[in-house]
Amino acid sequence: MKRVWLVVLLSICAGACGSDDPERLVVSAASSMTEALEKCAPRFGDADDAEVRLSFAGSDELAAQIRQGAKVDVYAAANTRLPDELHADDLLTQPVEFATNEFVLAVPKDSDIDSIEDLTRERTPLVVGSESVPIGAYTRETLARLPSDQEKAILANVRSNEPDVKGIVGKLTQGAADAGFVYMTDATAAGGALKAIELPAKLQPQVTYGAGVVSKADQPKLAQRFVEGLTDGDCAGALEDAGFGPAP
Repeated sequence: MKRVWLVVLLSICAGACGSDDPERLVVSAASSMTEALEKCAPRFGDADDAEVRLSFAGSDELAAQIRQGAKVDVYAAANTRLPDELHADDLLTQPVEFATNEFVLAVPKDSDIDSIEDLTRERTPLVVGSESVPIGAYTRETLARLPSDQEKAILANVRSNEPDVKGIVGKLTQGAADAGFVYMTDATAAGGALKAIELPAKLQPQVTYGAGVVSKADQPKLAQRFVEGLTDGDCAGALEDAGFGPAP
């Protein structure tokens, strides 16, 4: 399963200065946050004399890792259900909602597809997220709001169920599918390779992100500051710049 890892080493004093090694903060975040957190994590680490390690994958995979005892300080998901479930099991502090996103249909920039109805055509390869990952759950929630015959026709065209939204974007940019459902921020981050088609309001799911401090965090105070910064701080600004909306 594909994962994106980034290690940000910050503010490490050279030998003569005599300071201790920086604290290490491990942040597990939904892959759709990659670009935003890669920009703000260095600034956070610099301000707190910390080493920030970012782990990106599907929110469900990251939650499973926490359940299995992975050493993680902060968990940020592309929905609120997974953080709430971890909190209910005493694995995460009370989660906070910190951002929203828009759910869109993405197609290659030169595609003639311009609406969700076009996905009902035969031989229109579609790539979606797996049922367990938020992007896949949002997709099925949207399709369930269509007339039954349209929903069935679209699902019959699904060729791949990806573990995270970056997998969907990858399939689209590689020409392996004609369309896929992603977040607006991911379509924008594709650098013009994809065209985002907005969906009617009646089909839109509420895409809200949730985050919290892992109960067994090695750096709970530093983790709490990072979570707070997702709503008011450098990371909140980076999320806004990337196209995320404010928490509802």
